Amino acid sequence: MQENESKSPVEAADFSISEGENKLEEQTKDSAIIPDVEHTEIENLTTELAEQKEKYLRLFAEFDNYKRRTSKEAIEQRQTAGKDVIVSLLEVLDDMDRAENQLQESDVDNNVKEGIKLVFDKFRKTLQAKGLQAIKTLHTEFDVEKDEAVSEIEVDDKKLKGKVVAELQKGYMLNDKLIRFAKVVVGK
Repeated sequence: MQENESKSPVEAADFSISEGENKLEEQTKDSAIIPDVEHTEIENLTTELAEQKEKYLRLFAEFDNYKRRTSKEAIEQRQTAGKDVIVSLLEVLDDMDRAENQLQESDVDNNVKEGIKLVFDKFRKTLQAKGLQAIKTLHTEFDVEKDEAVSEIEVDDKKLKGKVVAELQKGYMLNDKLIRFAKVVVGK
Protein backbone atom coordinates (compact mmCIF):
# COMPACT_ATOMS: atom_id res chain seq x y z
CA MET A 1 0.00 0.00 0.00
CA GLN A 2 3.00 2.29 0.38
CA GLU A 3 3.46 2.17 -3.38
CA ASN A 4 0.03 3.82 -3.87
CA GLU A 5 1.09 6.87 -1.85
CA SER A 6 3.77 7.88 -4.37
CA LYS A 7 1.55 7.33 -7.42
CA SER A 8 -0.79 9.79 -9.06
CA PRO A 9 -4.57 9.39 -8.49
CA VAL A 10 -4.96 7.88 -11.95
CA GLU A 11 -2.19 5.32 -11.40
CA ALA A 12 -3.53 4.51 -7.95
CA ALA A 13 -7.00 3.94 -9.39
CA ASP A 14 -5.55 1.65 -12.08
CA PHE A 15 -3.62 -0.31 -9.46
CA SER A 16 -6.54 -0.73 -7.06
CA ILE A 17 -8.94 -1.74 -9.84
CA SER A 18 -6.59 -4.34 -11.28
CA GLU A 19 -5.85 -5.57 -7.74
CA GLY A 20 -9.60 -5.95 -7.14
CA GLU A 21 -10.06 -7.77 -10.45
CA ASN A 22 -7.23 -10.18 -9.56
CA LYS A 23 -8.84 -10.97 -6.18
CA LEU A 24 -12.18 -11.46 -7.93
CA GLU A 25 -10.63 -13.92 -10.39
CA GLU A 26 -8.97 -15.83 -7.53
CA GLN A 27 -12.27 -16.10 -5.67
CA THR A 28 -14.05 -17.42 -8.75
CA LYS A 29 -11.29 -20.01 -9.28
CA ASP A 30 -11.41 -21.09 -5.62
CA SER A 31 -15.15 -21.53 -5.43
CA ALA A 32 -16.16 -24.70 -7.16
CA ILE A 33 -19.68 -23.77 -8.17
CA ILE A 34 -20.98 -20.19 -8.18
CA PRO A 35 -24.64 -19.78 -8.86
CA ASP A 36 -25.53 -17.88 -12.03
CA VAL A 37 -27.06 -15.06 -9.99
CA GLU A 38 -23.81 -14.32 -8.19
CA HIS A 39 -21.83 -14.64 -11.41
CA THR A 40 -23.98 -12.09 -13.27
CA GLU A 41 -23.86 -9.81 -10.25
CA ILE A 42 -20.06 -9.95 -10.30
CA GLU A 43 -20.01 -9.18 -14.03
CA ASN A 44 -22.39 -6.24 -13.48
CA LEU A 45 -20.21 -4.87 -10.69
CA THR A 46 -17.07 -5.29 -12.81
CA THR A 47 -18.71 -3.46 -15.72
CA GLU A 48 -19.93 -0.68 -13.44
CA LEU A 49 -16.47 -0.38 -11.90
CA ALA A 50 -14.90 -0.06 -15.37
CA GLU A 51 -17.46 2.63 -16.31
CA GLN A 52 -16.76 4.57 -13.13
CA LYS A 53 -13.03 4.31 -13.77
CA GLU A 54 -13.48 5.68 -17.30
CA LYS A 55 -15.67 8.55 -16.02
CA TYR A 56 -13.05 9.39 -13.39
CA LEU A 57 -10.24 9.42 -15.95
CA ARG A 58 -12.25 11.63 -18.32
CA LEU A 59 -13.12 14.05 -15.51
CA PHE A 60 -9.49 14.18 -14.42
CA ALA A 61 -8.36 14.90 -18.01
CA GLU A 62 -11.03 17.59 -18.45
CA PHE A 63 -9.93 19.30 -15.25
CA ASP A 64 -6.29 19.17 -16.33
CA ASN A 65 -7.23 20.77 -19.68
CA TYR A 66 -9.25 23.43 -17.85
CA LYS A 67 -6.28 24.34 -15.65
CA ARG A 68 -3.96 24.58 -18.66
CA ARG A 69 -6.46 26.70 -20.64
CA THR A 70 -7.15 29.14 -17.80
CA SER A 71 -3.45 29.66 -17.06
CA LYS A 72 -2.81 30.34 -20.76
CA GLU A 73 -5.68 32.85 -20.87
CA ALA A 74 -4.39 34.60 -17.75
CA ILE A 75 -0.94 34.99 -19.31
CA GLU A 76 -2.47 36.41 -22.50
CA GLN A 77 -4.57 38.86 -20.49
CA ARG A 78 -1.54 40.12 -18.61
CA GLN A 79 0.41 40.57 -21.83
CA THR A 80 -2.30 42.65 -23.51
CA ALA A 81 -3.67 44.43 -20.45
CA GLY A 82 -2.52 47.88 -21.60
CA LYS A 83 -3.45 47.33 -25.24
CA ASP A 84 -6.09 50.08 -25.36
CA VAL A 85 -3.76 52.68 -23.89
CA ILE A 86 -0.89 51.71 -26.18
CA VAL A 87 -3.13 51.75 -29.28
CA SER A 88 -4.26 55.27 -28.41
CA LEU A 89 -0.61 56.32 -28.02
CA LEU A 90 0.30 55.10 -31.52
CA GLU A 91 -1.02 58.31 -33.06
CA VAL A 92 1.18 60.31 -30.69
CA LEU A 93 4.12 58.13 -31.72
CA ASP A 94 3.35 58.84 -35.40
CA ASP A 95 3.29 62.58 -34.68
CA MET A 96 6.61 62.27 -32.86
CA ASP A 97 8.17 60.54 -35.89
CA ARG A 98 6.94 63.33 -38.19
CA ALA A 99 8.18 66.00 -35.78
CA GLU A 100 11.57 64.33 -35.58
CA ASN A 101 11.86 64.31 -39.39
CA GLN A 102 10.94 67.99 -39.53
CA LEU A 103 13.37 68.76 -36.75
CA GLN A 104 16.25 67.24 -38.72
CA GLU A 105 15.50 69.56 -41.65
CA SER A 106 15.10 72.70 -39.53
CA ASP A 107 17.83 75.08 -38.38
CA VAL A 108 17.05 74.75 -34.67
CA ASP A 109 19.96 74.74 -32.21
CA ASN A 110 21.67 71.31 -31.93
CA ASN A 111 21.20 71.23 -28.14
CA VAL A 112 17.44 71.62 -28.58
CA LYS A 113 17.43 68.87 -31.24
CA GLU A 114 19.33 66.53 -28.92
CA GLY A 115 16.98 67.24 -26.00
CA ILE A 116 13.89 66.56 -28.09
CA LYS A 117 15.47 63.41 -29.52
CA LEU A 118 16.23 62.14 -25.99
CA VAL A 119 12.59 62.62 -24.95
CA PHE A 120 11.31 60.86 -28.09
CA ASP A 121 13.74 57.95 -27.59
CA LYS A 122 12.71 57.57 -23.96
CA PHE A 123 9.05 57.42 -24.99
CA ARG A 124 9.81 54.75 -27.62
CA LYS A 125 11.88 52.68 -25.16
CA THR A 126 9.10 52.83 -22.58
CA LEU A 127 6.60 51.47 -25.13
CA GLN A 128 9.07 48.80 -26.24
CA ALA A 129 9.49 47.72 -22.62
CA LYS A 130 5.72 47.12 -22.55
CA GLY A 131 6.03 44.83 -25.60
CA LEU A 132 5.43 47.24 -28.51
CA GLN A 133 7.40 46.50 -31.68
CA ALA A 134 7.34 48.32 -35.00
CA ILE A 135 6.88 46.08 -38.03
CA LYS A 136 9.65 46.35 -40.61
CA THR A 137 7.96 46.56 -44.01
CA LEU A 138 10.03 48.78 -46.30
CA HIS A 139 11.59 46.80 -49.21
CA THR A 140 10.07 43.52 -47.99
CA GLU A 141 7.51 41.33 -49.75
CA PHE A 142 3.96 42.58 -49.36
CA ASP A 143 2.30 40.50 -46.64
CA VAL A 144 -1.49 40.70 -46.24
CA GLU A 145 -1.14 39.42 -42.68
CA LYS A 146 0.61 42.61 -41.53
CA ASP A 147 0.40 45.16 -44.38
CA GLU A 148 -2.50 47.16 -45.77
CA ALA A 149 -1.91 48.27 -49.37
CA VAL A 150 -3.08 51.84 -49.88
CA SER A 151 -1.96 51.99 -53.51
CA GLU A 152 0.27 50.44 -56.16
CA ILE A 153 2.79 52.29 -58.29
CA GLU A 154 4.83 51.36 -61.34
CA VAL A 155 8.47 50.66 -60.54
CA ASP A 156 11.40 50.49 -62.95
CA ASP A 157 13.40 48.01 -60.91
CA LYS A 158 12.07 44.43 -61.32
CA LYS A 159 13.38 43.57 -57.85
CA LEU A 160 10.82 45.95 -56.28
CA LYS A 161 7.77 44.37 -57.96
CA GLY A 162 5.45 42.96 -55.29
CA LYS A 163 7.49 44.62 -52.56
CA VAL A 164 6.74 47.55 -50.28
CA VAL A 165 8.27 50.70 -51.81
CA ALA A 166 6.89 53.26 -49.33
CA GLU A 167 5.49 53.16 -45.82
CA LEU A 168 2.76 55.70 -45.10
CA GLN A 169 2.02 54.56 -41.56
CA LYS A 170 3.98 52.11 -39.42
CA GLY A 171 2.42 48.88 -38.29
CA TYR A 172 2.87 47.64 -34.73
CA MET A 173 2.76 44.42 -32.76
CA LEU A 174 2.15 44.14 -29.03
CA ASN A 175 3.70 41.01 -27.50
CA ASP A 176 3.72 39.27 -30.90
CA LYS A 177 0.08 40.17 -31.64
CA LEU A 178 -0.75 42.55 -34.44
CA ILE A 179 -2.44 45.71 -33.15
CA ARG A 180 -2.14 47.91 -36.26
CA PHE A 181 -1.54 47.12 -39.91
CA ALA A 182 1.18 49.04 -41.75
CA LYS A 183 -0.24 51.26 -44.51
CA VAL A 184 2.05 50.82 -47.50
CA VAL A 185 2.54 51.47 -51.21
CA VAL A 186 3.36 48.38 -53.26
CA GLY A 187 5.41 48.27 -56.45
CA LYS A 188 3.94 46.68 -59.57
